[in-house]
Amino acid sequence: MFGKKILASLIVSSSLLFASPLLSDSVSAETESELKQEREEVQAELAEKKAELETLQEEMVELEDEIERTNEAIELNETTITETTEAIETSQAEVKALEADIADLEVDIEKRRDILKDRMVALQKNGGTVSYIEVIFGSDSFLDFIERVTMINKITQSDQKLLDQISDAQAEVETKKSDVEAKLTSLEETMEELELMQAQLENQKEHHQDNIDTLTAQQEKSEQLVRDLELETSDIDRMIENIRARNTESQASTSSPSQYTQSSSSSAAPTVSAGSGNTSNIISAGYKYIGNSTYKFGGGRSQYDISRGLFDCSGYVSWAFRQEGIHIPSSTSGLQYTGTKIAYSQIQPGDIVFFNTYKTNGHVGIYVGNGKFIGSQTSTGVAVADMTSGYWASKFSGHVRRVN
Repeated sequence: MFGKKILASLIVSSSLLFASPLLSDSVSAETESELKQEREEVQAELAEKKAELETLQEEMVELEDEIERTNEAIELNETTITETTEAIETSQAEVKALEADIADLEVDIEKRRDILKDRMVALQKNGGTVSYIEVIFGSDSFLDFIERVTMINKITQSDQKLLDQISDAQAEVETKKSDVEAKLTSLEETMEELELMQAQLENQKEHHQDNIDTLTAQQEKSEQLVRDLELETSDIDRMIENIRARNTESQASTSSPSQYTQSSSSSAAPTVSAGSGNTSNIISAGYKYIGNSTYKFGGGRSQYDISRGLFDCSGYVSWAFRQEGIHIPSSTSGLQYTGTKIAYSQIQPGDIVFFNTYKTNGHVGIYVGNGKFIGSQTSTGVAVADMTSGYWASKFSGHVRRVN
């Protein structure tokens, strides 16, 4: 977040700080004022990001509650679907049973028809058809006539009874079958509605989950921004303290030329110290963590995290350089102004490389050669990655810095 104006002010203050005591006081005062203004801007943005983060967290809680309610509705609907399925199976079994009853009834009806047929045949003579009237009037006497009328009446009543039984049985079975089929149709329609409702609930749940995933990504981004801004505030405070310390040394040097000379030479170092060290050791320092580390926002800044291989990108780079006595900032905001910016064509192992991820210079690593860099990535922890193709190639903008 440091602007070019502030960077230029720092360079001027470093080169002119002891050229003239009066001039250095003026430059330092101006630089300190600018840094304080920058700090206020950072804190304002920090407050804004914290408010955004709180809003995101509230939205996530609401969505999680909605998902919980949707899950309850899905479970209740699944129970209803199970009960409806069982009812359909029961109704289908009833329909099959009624179909079997109908088949048995048709056999019984056919038997009763055979009985009627046999009775009619019994009334036939010499292969001809004889009507009930002919039978009655063919009697030999009045008593025979009465007997024949009685017999015909019994046969007629029996035949009618058989016919009524057949009709009643057919009507009863058909009614039952119609009722069961209507029930089955209703259950099948209910099942269709339940399945449609279940699909809608699943889609709603998936939609809520997509929203939570989006909010989670936004939350992680906001958390990283908050950490970066907090680290940036610390870097600004440290720079203000350095300026004040040099002012104190400058004022003390006015009383003794020898002290002034000594103070001048000791203040020639840049704000961020960069001691001499072995580049290969800086690169290889983190090899022991490859495959044995985890990305952690704000990690790498305590012995607890370091011993457990917990780093974020800037925390890892700062830690690796400290292994050779080189102290550089532990935030991407501070690292982007560390050392000297060089062209990518001049890149060498040990140089710091930046990538534009969630923001400009949002990710940082250490160049190891052959188009690769080592750093703490969110998906792998500490690892060596290729910056000439794929994701990192698309995020690399050519920003390279060398710490001398």
